[in-house]
Amino acid sequence: MRRAALYSSSGSRAKRDPVAPALAASPEAEAPAPPPKPMGRSRAFCTRHERALTFGAGALVAAAIGAGLYFSHSPSRQLTQEDIDAAVLHTLENKTLPSRAAKAAESVREAVVRVRGYYDDPKDPKSGAEARGVGTGVVIIDNGTILTNLHVVQGATRVTVTFYDGHEAEAEFIGAQYDNDLAVIKAKSIPDDLPAATLGSTARLQPGDEVVAVGFPFGIGPSVSAGVISGMDREFRSEKGQRVLKGLIQFDAAANPGNSGGPLVTMNGEVIGIVTALLNPTSAGTFIGIGFAATIESAGAAVGIPPF
Repeated sequence: MRRAALYSSSGSRAKRDPVAPALAASPEAEAPAPPPKPMGRSRAFCTRHERALTFGAGALVAAAIGAGLYFSHSPSRQLTQEDIDAAVLHTLENKTLPSRAAKAAESVREAVVRVRGYYDDPKDPKSGAEARGVGTGVVIIDNGTILTNLHVVQGATRVTVTFYDGHEAEAEFIGAQYDNDLAVIKAKSIPDDLPAATLGSTARLQPGDEVVAVGFPFGIGPSVSAGVISGMDREFRSEKGQRVLKGLIQFDAAANPGNSGGPLVTMNGEVIGIVTALLNPTSAGTFIGIGFAATIESAGAAVGIPPF
């Protein structure tokens, strides 16, 4: 059976256009283009109202920016105790804080000095003075006025002090309070911005209160030891029995030769005593758990001014 032609064309056209038969043989060439798919309702709505929607979106963005500026300048809400407790708890859980003893020692660190007394050799006066032991002192006035123990500098032909930054200076003898083994010296030159220690009061001290002792035991330091007040208003007789020191603070923070003249400091960073003596019934002369400090009130009397 003969198939019906899809196209009726003359023979002359077939000769002029050799591609025509191929196109006629392809059903896709003559298939009508499929109609466009209908748009969804939302898409169609957006297309119809494009300008209005663009304007509305711009208005919303402007409103959001305005609201942000308003709230950024509005007063913040008042902190509650719960907020504070939560912040403190977060800090304690996530940060290592310095100990109370460390903070107390740091409060006087730059006011603590090493004291050296130089003495002539009585057997050979021409040999020159040499250092015999090391003590400690604490700056109580920022002009270089320093408290120390009398036995650290008594009889010395020359006294030097070394400050926290390594600055070393000659010091002159200003005064003493023999009954409390206290001496006042003054450096002839000082570092820039030298701080003075904060002097406290023993009026409210009680056995069990925490303290730190800062000084140069055996010349090593500055060294820090921590302990508590063991008792108040104690007496101490020197080894040779030459004097009896009264009204002393008893403490158990470790102290050894070289700590003499150093500050005894509360957890508030206040100097409430000057380390003066150690109790050791043996010939070793080292710390066995009982130390004594002259009260800062006595020290104030030695300087000639009240300590607070």
